[in-house]
Order: sequence, then structure tokens, then C-alpha cells
Amino acid sequence: SVRWATRIQDVFTVAKLLALGLIIAVGLVQICRGHYDALRPSQAFEFTRDPSVGQIALAFLQASFAFSGWNFLNYVTEEVVEPRKNLPRAIYISIPLVTLVYTLTNIAYFSSMTPEELLASNAVAVTFGEKLLGVFSWVMPISVALSTFGGINGYLFTSSRLCFSGAREGHLPYLLAMIHLKNCTPIPALLVCCGATIVILCIGETHNLINYVSFINFLSYGVTIAGLLYYRWKRPNLLRPIKVSVLVPISYLAFWAVLLGFSLYSEPVVCGMGIVIMLTGVPVYFVGVHWKNKPRCVYRVVECVTYVGQKLCFVVFPQEDLSEITPLTASDKHND
Repeated sequence: SVRWATRIQDVFTVAKLLALGLIIAVGLVQICRGHYDALRPSQAFEFTRDPSVGQIALAFLQASFAFSGWNFLNYVTEEVVEPRKNLPRAIYISIPLVTLVYTLTNIAYFSSMTPEELLASNAVAVTFGEKLLGVFSWVMPISVALSTFGGINGYLFTSSRLCFSGAREGHLPYLLAMIHLKNCTPIPALLVCCGATIVILCIGETHNLINYVSFINFLSYGVTIAGLLYYRWKRPNLLRPIKVSVLVPISYLAFWAVLLGFSLYSEPVVCGMGIVIMLTGVPVYFVGVHWKNKPRCVYRVVECVTYVGQKLCFVVFPQEDLSEITPLTASDKHND
């Protein structure tokens, strides 16, 4: 249910902001008491060794994970009320808000924790709570869990629309383009995304997964922005409901090239694995999409899986897609 998914997202987002607000408030109290030694430039930016440019780029790449929600709004454009107005508004509001909250949160952390303590902690908010909140320290683990659950809910809600859209374009099995008969949500696409996430979590380490995701995301963003610039140049008269100054994509593309280049130089194995993961889609594309004259047995298997999936998930083709499907003639049915 889109309504319940958005309600859950609203509740857990508010819970996350309240927890971060508590951390900020406690941090400000600590600063007012004079506990701000770790915020002095001589200590906050003192390194045991000088970081390389590649390591700094990789730090930007990992930190971008916290801001990765800005682009997920685009995946649910069809389900946003008045997207031409609300989509830019949501981006303009959310990015400054996230930046402000996370900056103040990090200042609060440094008011009570040394850089060594921050690096040694597996969950900084939990360590912060144990150090300063006393009997109320249990609030932080619960808040972290709620934040994680809310993040997963948002990712599944938006990422499943990628599979749904890809299936409508014919790049994925058409079962993923079907929606629930009553709730009008892409149940098969949601299940595929959820299943893939569980498999990846079972075989991967969190730190490397964040690097993979960040690198692959930024690689995809760069290609998308390059495509935007290409169409601005080749087809300037296309209808564009939402349009920004060309300086925005150009500056982003320049930053993207530097960031990915130095990240690849700093962590060639991790970033190289990200590229390999992406390239695994090439043979799948040629076999599944480009190869048109497949054996009839392949189509029968796909048809059987689609039929079973429809019955299990109670899904049908969207009405606009039904008009594009050519119905079987009597002779086709006889031949099949």
C-alpha cells in the first residue's frame, strides 16, 4: 500500500529527526559547559598520517551515502501529487535540512567524543548515548533501529519502481511490470528487490557494500547527467517539465569525474568490483532483451512463471500497458 508505506516513512523520519534533535541539544549543552576541546581545529583535523587525495575522495563517496535520498524522489514521480511543483520543492527542502541536521549532529559528537572514540565506535549515536544520557541511553539503540527500518522502507518503496519501469520498457520480465489488483503497487518488483537485498546482505560486509553502492550510484548518476547534457545539445526543443541551468549538470559532472577517478585510484579492488557487478548486466541484456528469436521453450517457461506469479501476488497489467499488448488470434492460440 502506497498510503501505508508513506505513513510509515513519515513516522520513522520524524522519529529519526527527534533522536538527532536530542543529540544536537545534548551536544549544545556540552558546548555551553565548555566541553569543546575536540572542536578546536588543532585537534579535530589532526591526523596520525596525512591522507591521500584518493582517501579524501573515498571519504566523500562514503559520506554521500547519507545524502543518497535526494535522487530517489525521481523514481516515484508518477505517484507524487503535482510532481512539477512538489518534486523540486522536496529536493530544495530536504538537502539543506539534511545538511544542517547532520552538520550539527557531528558538532555534537565532537563536543563529547574524541576522534579516536568516533573511529572505534560501531554506532556513534549509541556510544554518545551511553556516555551522556545515563539511564536514558536505551533511547539511542532504539532510534538507530527505527532509522534503519525507515531507511529500508524508503529504499524498497522507491527502488522497486526501477524494476517496475525497466519491465515496462521490456528490459526485465514483464511480471515485474504488473501491479496489485486493489492496491495498484508493483508487488513482484518489491519482492525481487527485497529478495536481492537479503541475499546481498548475507554475502557482503557492510563497509564494502556501502562503497559498492556509493560507487555504482555515482557511476550511474554521471552517465545519466551526461545523457541529459547530450539531449540538451542534440534536442534542445524537447518538452522539459522540470528544467535547470546547464551549469548545474556541468559542475556536477566535473565533480563526479574527479571523485570517481580518485576513488578508483585509492580503492581499485572495491571500485573495480563495483564496475564488474555493473558489467554483469551486459550479457543478461543481450540474452534477455537483445536476443529476439529465443527457442519456444524459453517463452513457455517465462509464461508459466508469469502465470504463477500473477496468481501468487494477485497482480495484473496496468490499464495503459494492456492497450499495447496484441491479443492472440485464434490461429495463434491453436498453434500454441
